[in-house]
Amino acid sequence: MDYEALVVGGGHAGIEASLALSRLGYSTMLVTQNLDTIGQLSCNPAIGGLAKGNMVREIDALGGEMGRIIDKTMIQFRVLNRSRGPAVQAPRAQADKIAYRLRARKALDAEANLYLYQDTVVDFILGNEGGGTTTVEGVLTERGGRIGARVVVLTTGTFMNGKIFIGEWEKTGGRIGELAALGLGERLRAMGFDVGRMKTGTPARIHRRSLDANRMETQFGDEDIFGFSFGGDSIDRPMLPCYITYTNRKTHEIIRGHLGRSPLFSGRIAGVGPRYCPSIEDKVVKFPDRDRHHVFVEPEGLDSEETYLNGLSTSLPEDSQREFIRSIPGLERAELIRPGYAVEYDYLNPLELTPSLESKRIRNLFIAGQTNGTSGYEEAAAQGLMAGINAGRRLRSEGSLVLDRSEAYIGVLIDDLVTLGTKEPYRMFTSRAEYRIALRHDNADRRLFVRRKEAGLFNPEDIERFEAKRSKIEEIRCLLRERTLSEGELVTGKEQKAARNLEGLSPSEAAMVYAACREGESFEHLLRDPYVSIEDLIQIEPAIAKGASSDWLRQIELDIKYEGYLQREERHVRRFRKMEAVAIPGELNWEAVPGLSAESREKLRAVKPESVGQASRIPGVRSSDIAVILVTLGRD
Repeated sequence: MDYEALVVGGGHAGIEASLALSRLGYSTMLVTQNLDTIGQLSCNPAIGGLAKGNMVREIDALGGEMGRIIDKTMIQFRVLNRSRGPAVQAPRAQADKIAYRLRARKALDAEANLYLYQDTVVDFILGNEGGGTTTVEGVLTERGGRIGARVVVLTTGTFMNGKIFIGEWEKTGGRIGELAALGLGERLRAMGFDVGRMKTGTPARIHRRSLDANRMETQFGDEDIFGFSFGGDSIDRPMLPCYITYTNRKTHEIIRGHLGRSPLFSGRIAGVGPRYCPSIEDKVVKFPDRDRHHVFVEPEGLDSEETYLNGLSTSLPEDSQREFIRSIPGLERAELIRPGYAVEYDYLNPLELTPSLESKRIRNLFIAGQTNGTSGYEEAAAQGLMAGINAGRRLRSEGSLVLDRSEAYIGVLIDDLVTLGTKEPYRMFTSRAEYRIALRHDNADRRLFVRRKEAGLFNPEDIERFEAKRSKIEEIRCLLRERTLSEGELVTGKEQKAARNLEGLSPSEAAMVYAACREGESFEHLLRDPYVSIEDLIQIEPAIAKGASSDWLRQIELDIKYEGYLQREERHVRRFRKMEAVAIPGELNWEAVPGLSAESREKLRAVKPESVGQASRIPGVRSSDIAVILVTLGRD
């Protein structure tokens, strides 16, 4: 069997990579160990969150699938951090776990150029391009299959040499009840790749009927729901509540009493776990003064009785899990359906990748997802999409498409991986992005539509819809610039009235005084006032909202309110891009560059930065080293 492209693994990275390649017109095969678990939400049944929700909307803006899948399968929707600034707000949705997996499989089955095959990849078919460059030409499978391909995208997730731990019990596997992918990790080590071990985990699932909702806080989703996808389809699905409860001193005492049976503390797990999503054992040990920790009780689907205990990831024995879970309010009668467990697996050092996610060691081999040391469905999907796009560009003999840090959270993610590497599971946060004011979730389509066209993942309907939106937004902006506040027109937002409530005047009288002071001002200028909302202005001039969605109106309001911050950020971006534009030849001999420190030479050899900007972000490379590099390149 021979194909133009081959994708190894059917997780979130594999889904996006295979769809991108097939939609670009290439015959693509996706090889995975189990076709029935494509798109499985192995851990938390949710998509999005802080920074992660931004990435899902970026994936959609670039032509990916994750946003469309979650829009069709969500069972609760919330915008996180609504009370804070827009740079740190993000959408998050609970997913119907079964429906999500089926919808992902349906998307793959619908692609004419995409072929699915169930087997386990154990080795690569290698060739030589000349000049000593090793290339990948396909894969070998466990059952003796030989599949040729011009490009290969590797997305093995937690399955490569995976091992599961529950107390004293352990077994090879990538998920509980599923086989590990054995053989490929050893082969990669033999080929010289820097292969390490990482660890992640998941909590127990309990039966919904065993919950006592009266003893927990009910957490409803938002009433105002918008999609992750910019396609414009309305969300019309049943929504379910989640619940919040807390661990307590008794919970912590039980856990401490069983630490000797935990593989995390007995030394049987060598892999490094996620710092920002620790197990409950880790939290109890590392924060001994904390009396309680949050537990988010989340449904796994409309047709499932399984409930996810977010915050209780554990690898303690099953009897210990039952005991400490039943010490938590609302979970006293908890019926365990699946135990929590830890999984340890092989990952590849992402410093071995170029910014296009291509291996520096083997040409035409692209690597994405948890294989690169990341955690999270969203990080995996983002990498899979970009790896698929760049593998397609390689097939067309075109240059790579690389998003920079000022364009997208996806650009931050990939630059962090290939420049800084990672020794623990990487997770995206808003704090990692220097230009997060511009990287809002609501404007991802406007930021990245040109890049989507460059990638080739669009159709005429996409262009028509985007141009209609852009035209309408400009029409509203023009109206706001031209429309002024006339005599007698009141801006009466609650926040404005409270803030302007002058001593001795009622709120309505204060609003009249305020209006008189601002008579003749444009609506655009009024909207810069933090106490004036676009809804206030729509009350005066309904034409503002005509033909526009609430999401579009929110974008316009934020663009106007934060215009000064955005202009300041844009000045920083221009300086940043100036450094990014100075390319470093791949064949540059760092030993021949005089004046570099020994540490810098070592780091520069390892990373092989493609630009001076990337070189400046390598830990250990000093500003004086950057000056030397600029002189060497003739750019002093």
